[in-house]
Amino acid sequence: MTTVSTSQVRQNYHQDSEAAINRQINLELYASYVYLSMSYYFDRDDVALKNFAKYFLHQSHEERKHAEKLMKLQNQRGGRIFLQDIKKPDYDNWESGLNAMECIHYLNEQVKAIKELGNHVTNLRKMGAPESGLAEYLFDKHTLGDSDNESQASG
Repeated sequence: MTTVSTSQVRQNYHQDSEAAINRQINLELYASYVYLSMSYYFDRDDVALKNFAKYFLHQSHEERKHAEKLMKLQNQRGGRIFLQDIKKPDYDNWESGLNAMECIHYLNEQVKAIKELGNHVTNLRKMGAPESGLAEYLFDKHTLGDSDNESQASG
């Protein structure tokens, strides 16, 4: 079993932030994997939608680049990268371009929601929660309260 050494450059980098970055890396790699699956589905000889294939391959590369940037950030901050198994896509047969686009829209919404929750946890910890009741009160009033106002204004 490998032991993890302490970084020489780690300063003011909370373990929860490090864990959140590692979770986001895994999500980005999963998204890349899904896009790659879609790309090669549309590249099959019996489907032959080359521009769908090209589009999804480009998206796969973009998601992988996002993961690589997060890995670089993790190293710069003195964090450690802990890669997890990448879940296989829910589908192998994407059926149609429309179905693939709908699945990706759903995937993007999930990634945004998970990132937002991770940001909330990080911000609460930076503010001193759970030890500071004031931190939770201010977060509730200014962060979550602002999101209520935004949803009411757009609704």
